Amino acid sequence: MKHIFQPFHLVTLSPWPLVTSVNLLSLMMSMGMMFNYKSKTTLYLSLILLIICSYQWWRDIVRESTFQGYHTVHVIETLKLGMIMFITSEVFFFIAFFWSYFHMFLSPSIQIGNFWPPMGMKFMLINPYQLPLMNTIILISSGMFLTMSHYALINKNLNMTKKMMMLTIIFGMIFTIIQIYEYFEAPFSMFMSNYGTTFFMMTGFHGLHVMVGTIFIIIEYKRMSSMQFSNLHHIGFEASAWYWHFVDVVWLFLFLFIYWWPF
Repeated sequence: MKHIFQPFHLVTLSPWPLVTSVNLLSLMMSMGMMFNYKSKTTLYLSLILLIICSYQWWRDIVRESTFQGYHTVHVIETLKLGMIMFITSEVFFFIAFFWSYFHMFLSPSIQIGNFWPPMGMKFMLINPYQLPLMNTIILISSGMFLTMSHYALINKNLNMTKKMMMLTIIFGMIFTIIQIYEYFEAPFSMFMSNYGTTFFMMTGFHGLHVMVGTIFIIIEYKRMSSMQFSNLHHIGFEASAWYWHFVDVVWLFLFLFIYWWPF
């Protein structure tokens, strides 16, 4: 057996970073093809491949941490820093969309009648006190359940931890279903003025993040059921909780500025 005299994990060769990067490029190109040529086949194929690559990469990381013991205290701190940097990059991703939205909102151009929402869109807006408010309550409640789950895990109450995680997963799925229903029932489309474009882009990307976060928590629930976490060592659970709370905060801004303020 090879002895290691340093606290860091020197990763072995892995195809997943390169394959996932190429797949993400393919996904962006497929989205462009969908917008311009209404072609969805390559988009669905890219999404399926991305899910497969993510699963394989996630599997390798779980094996290295749980079964091979490569995640020392130093590695855990580095992983936390990496997650913080990832969430920070996501923050700037949404800042770009909000910047674009406020540019049109606070100084509407003459091409849209110097009004926001543009002329003709005012009577098509979704009532923020109906489905959007319900989704807000659901998502904030899910974040509260996840916090309770974390607290129960720290106090070694595994049964309560799993119950609260399951409630978080269920509420996340309900949020996604309601959002999809809202899209189908919306009186405007993505191609009806710049308000429609920003609305569907911002809420759509947020919905995608909710789905990713739900999958993240489902995986951590499975690991929790397999007794792979302890009250002292649960970095995967913490990362999923940070990500979920980030999604909660983004939705609050979306509800306030996209739904409520223009209405």
